Amino acid sequence: MSRLKDEKVPDKSHSQEDSVIGQVEIIISNILRFGVLLSAAVILVGLLWLIITHHSGYGQDLFGNVARIIAFRDGGAGQFPTALGEVLGGVLALKPYSIIALGLLLLILTPVIRVATSVLAFLYERDYLYVGITLFVLAVLVFGFIMGKGGE
Repeated sequence: MSRLKDEKVPDKSHSQEDSVIGQVEIIISNILRFGVLLSAAVILVGLLWLIITHHSGYGQDLFGNVARIIAFRDGGAGQFPTALGEVLGGVLALKPYSIIALGLLLLILTPVIRVATSVLAFLYERDYLYVGITLFVLAVLVFGFIMGKGGE
């Protein structure tokens, strides 16, 4: 009997907290994995469509000129979609460069979604210091996007 008294009973709340943290880490890793795979697939579709059509969708005939496709030279205004509206409109029109640009946008957004998910995870854990820090990081990312777009 004394042996049973000396043994410590595992703290169930601590193991539940570890379980929740483990689940959040799995969710975040799945977001990153899915984002990278999705963006790679979209970029690959755009590249394949570019190879099949030999046309960027923006005025260049790229038939048989792989070096120009890779180097992306001879550029001028309107040679590549830069605004979100142009990208989405180009994707709807099946323009290869727009499809590639959408894949790149998805790749850029993947870590931003990870940071936003972290905010929710820290809120769930009631870790308000990290909520504040993560919101600051998210604000810096969003501000950078806005300033980058404004600099065009």
